[in-house]
Amino acid sequence: MGTAEASEGIIHYLPKEIFSGIVINMQTMYMSWLTMAIVAAIVFAATRKAEIIPSGMQNVVEVFVDWLNGLMESNMGIEGRRTVAPFVITLFLYIFVGNEIGLLPQIGPHLTSPTNDINVAFGLSITVSLTVYLLGVMKQGPGYFKHFVQPFAAMLPLNILEELSKPLTMALRLFGNILAGEILLVVLYMLAPWVIPNLWIGFSLIIGFLQAFIFTMLTMIAIAPVFKMHH
Repeated sequence: MGTAEASEGIIHYLPKEIFSGIVINMQTMYMSWLTMAIVAAIVFAATRKAEIIPSGMQNVVEVFVDWLNGLMESNMGIEGRRTVAPFVITLFLYIFVGNEIGLLPQIGPHLTSPTNDINVAFGLSITVSLTVYLLGVMKQGPGYFKHFVQPFAAMLPLNILEELSKPLTMALRLFGNILAGEILLVVLYMLAPWVIPNLWIGFSLIIGFLQAFIFTMLTMIAIAPVFKMHH
């Protein structure tokens, strides 16, 4: 893989201007669609012939689902798990698969993670924040937002700042770790195209999983107060 090809894969080629000054990175769109297709294919393969005693892909998916259900129940209670399980499981699978796609540049120079685009990372974190607000209003009505003026009204600016910082830090953590890993992988391929990059891929697979896990855990932690305050 040459330097030019490697660089193209990291900087998001195929920009497309849809309105004046508004540009969409079509590479990010394509990789997002590919990630969704892979997740859908995995779930379809796991549920197509579901058995009481799981095996193969069904067994792998059920391990992740049971693990995530346990985390949700311990953080949000049974009601929280029942309410948000589809959202949290889908979020984890998308981020996990998306993180790992970019670790296979030998398949194609433009195969990158959609999560190494700050726009995707922000989109995910903002979706989490909106989900928290929606659940809060559903469970507690408009009174959910009274926590912005607690313990007293003068805390309103700081509470707003805290709310804004949550999606920002979630997005930057995911984006920074995945982008840095892919850049380092490209550099290693240019310097030593055989042994070292393959060792780094093994390490990066773990990093991709950990980043998906961290983002998902932060999502659970953000949602948990909704159900605790409800009770």
